[in-house]
Amino acid sequence: MAETLVSPLRNFAEFVRSERTRFTEQWMKAVFGDDELVEADKLTYQQLADHLPEILEGLCSALDLEDLERVEPVIERDARKHGNVRWRQGYRIEELVRELDLFHQVLADALDEFAERDRAFTRRHERRARRLIAEALSVVTLTSIKEVVSERDRKIDEYTGRLERANHELTLKQRLVGELYESRMQITRSVVHDLRNFLNAFSIALQLIGRAPAKADSALALANRQAVDMKQLVDQMVEYSVVLGDGAPLVAEPVDPRELFDELVASSRPSIEAKGLKLRTVFDPAVPTVISNRLKLKQIAVNLLSNATKYTRSGEIEFGFAMAGADHWSIRVADTGEGIALADADRVFDEFERAAGEDIPGTGLGLAIVKELCRVLNGQIDFVSRPGVGTTFDIRFPLVLQIDETQ
Repeated sequence: MAETLVSPLRNFAEFVRSERTRFTEQWMKAVFGDDELVEADKLTYQQLADHLPEILEGLCSALDLEDLERVEPVIERDARKHGNVRWRQGYRIEELVRELDLFHQVLADALDEFAERDRAFTRRHERRARRLIAEALSVVTLTSIKEVVSERDRKIDEYTGRLERANHELTLKQRLVGELYESRMQITRSVVHDLRNFLNAFSIALQLIGRAPAKADSALALANRQAVDMKQLVDQMVEYSVVLGDGAPLVAEPVDPRELFDELVASSRPSIEAKGLKLRTVFDPAVPTVISNRLKLKQIAVNLLSNATKYTRSGEIEFGFAMAGADHWSIRVADTGEGIALADADRVFDEFERAAGEDIPGTGLGLAIVKELCRVLNGQIDFVSRPGVGTTFDIRFPLVLQIDETQ
């Protein structure tokens, strides 16, 4: 039987495997001694040599087979891992290339050493081995660089995305700041306008008292009325500023709807009937104890009832609590007042809007307060209105308020 001859290149591959530790140490010494490899100085032995054994084994397999193409996928896989690790370790591309060049030099020295030991290892075998080593390490270098570039591009895309989102948020915030500034300026102009009118009327009343003491009673009544209007303006401004600036955590508590309903009816009936209006009340006994915030519910109802009273000259106001599906209940306030024109429907909840007419006194903050409080209590506002017929507000609240911790 003929003896099977072992390829000289395979012998070289076995030599490299047997001396792998020594060659690795030679390469490590070269890396640590190279002034151009700054990041390598920050790594431990294990971190530096992590993927060297796999790359070395892939190279030996190519020498065994004398064919790079058959093991190229494995070499590329290990090279991608190597590039990814080096990227995470902070290597620059030039450092990665320099490190692999030093690896190539160690293998070239190993080849010279083996060629001197093995007389069967001819010049032809040596050239063949050098070519396979060079081609394999070219694949490793190119694939590693591609991986580093890919990771870098991915990181750039990630940072770019973050920057774009941050710019978008900044743009929105700048817009909101601009809108807030304009809103505050509008508030300032409106308050100054109303206060000036009140003060002018107040001043006229005082002048009348001085000029015609006999008419002091009527002039004093005018002055008192202006003082009451100014107090109402200031009170509602304070209420609105408290609602907007309330940074205290929202407290959800059990609320007895019947008790709250009766309290609201008792407090609102005198002013409604004093204007010659009828108050019609409807309470659905199916409404159970709810989990919400009693004070904010009361503020919503008081503002709706006050608004309805203000804009209703004759007829009636309806006030009711009712179930609204299995998981919700509602507050309903309806009037036979002046109504809201369709063109004004979108702005009726804006600050200082008085869509029904400027001749009716008030700050125009009532529905703005209602809107903000409903947002806090997860209330859904639905209203219908017809000019000359009246307006109906239905606000649905959950039976159990779920507090959003981020708000």
